[in-house]
Order: sequence, then structure tokens, then C-alpha cells
Amino acid sequence: MTILDKIIERKKEEIIASKSRISVEGLKSSEFFERKNFSLKKSIQEKSGIIAEFKRQSPSKGIINYKAEPLEVVSAYENFGASGVSVLTDKDFFGGSFDDILNVRKYINIPVLRKDFMIDEYQFYEAKSIGADVVLLIASCLSPSQVKDFTALSHELGMEVLLEIHTEEELDHYNRDIDLVGINNRNLKDFKVDLQHSVQLKDQLPENALSVAESGIYNVEDFNYLKEKGFDGFLMGEYFMKNENPAQTFEKFILNLTT
Repeated sequence: MTILDKIIERKKEEIIASKSRISVEGLKSSEFFERKNFSLKKSIQEKSGIIAEFKRQSPSKGIINYKAEPLEVVSAYENFGASGVSVLTDKDFFGGSFDDILNVRKYINIPVLRKDFMIDEYQFYEAKSIGADVVLLIASCLSPSQVKDFTALSHELGMEVLLEIHTEEELDHYNRDIDLVGINNRNLKDFKVDLQHSVQLKDQLPENALSVAESGIYNVEDFNYLKEKGFDGFLMGEYFMKNENPAQTFEKFILNLTT
């Protein structure tokens, strides 16, 4: 059983427990449920293109940063030009929580991506209720028909969709209603990173698809290489979070891009 398989099995248990605690109608009563969402598509085209991530740990790296405070970090991301922020909400494998979004939503004015393993309709109502603007759909966890249905539901709720793919076979998960296509430089099964593999996949996407390079971007050179290859957005987390002061690290990265 791969790490991804283990995560999905645990996620199914979490969803059952969540449904027993609060109904979809209960989620709809959230203060954030009626808010108008920010557009990540628009923000990527107008700003740096960076979706800066807040995460505490990962299955491949273990603990990355447990001292950083979400609001301090994501506020700096916004102040220094991030197009959006990605926040991990998976608890067992990534150390995240809904509170990490709830505690920052009122204080920032850029899109928030709920990064989790979305496999059930219920989770999309959850995402909306905690103030997410965008949800992640991971092709390796879903069928093409599920991606289509979940995309329609997301749009119905006013959220955008970032579809993540890693293999050529997963290209068939794409449909024209998808807002953004993320190509993961890191294989979710063995966690190896290959930037060139992602470039080859990007070249097979429709010409008008907004593309996001995900994971494995460790320096300005990686960023510039992927930008030159035509990527529109860049999902980056570990590079910033592994430092004691992620906010300062992000600021320096942005300054290096402009010098």
C-alpha cells in the first residue's frame, strides 16, 4: 500500500466522522458560506503567479515547521505579492486543520486554496464553510467523471478548481471547465522530483489551459526555468516553510526574482 493509499483510507474514516458531527445544512450556516470568493485565475495573471503554501509537515519530509503561525506567514505572503495561499487541512499526514484557514480568512484579501484529498461531495461544502476560494482535485485519487462532477459542484458553490496531474494517463481527467491545471513535479507514490517530466506534460495540455507547477521548486533558477517553459503559476511551500522565518524567506525570494 502506497502512502497515497493510506491517506485515502484515513480520509474516508475522517469524512464519516465529520458527517456524524455536522450536516451539510449545518455547514451552510457558516459565516463564510455566503461570501463572494476571490479568483485565483485572475490573481495568478495579475501578480507573481506564486501560490505560497502553509504546511507543517509531510509524509516524505516529516516535520517541516511547527513553530510558524498561519496568520503571520500568510499575511506576509500577501504583502509581498503572492497570487494566493495554499493551506493544508489534512491533520494526520500534514499536521493541518480547518482552523489554519478559519484563523486567517478574515484578514487576507487573496485567494485561499484548501489543499486536501477531496474524494466526497461533503468536503466541498466543508471547504466553502471555512472560507476556501479554491479546492484541489488530485487526478490519481479520482476518476475523470468524479473530476467533472466535483468541478461542477465547486462552481455551483462559487469556488474554483485546481486539478493536479502527474502522469500522461491523467491528462484525460482534464475538461474545459477546469480552472487551473497543476502538474506535480513530485510523484505522489515515490515522492521523486522531476521538473523535465512536468514540462513534457504541460506541452500536452490545451493551449488555453492555465498551468501551475507544483512542488520541487527549490530556488530562483527552478522558478525561472519553469516560467520560461510557459507555466503560469507556481505552488511553493517547503522552500519557505523549512526556514525558521517563512515570511522573511518569501520576501527574499520575491526580491531575488526582481533583481
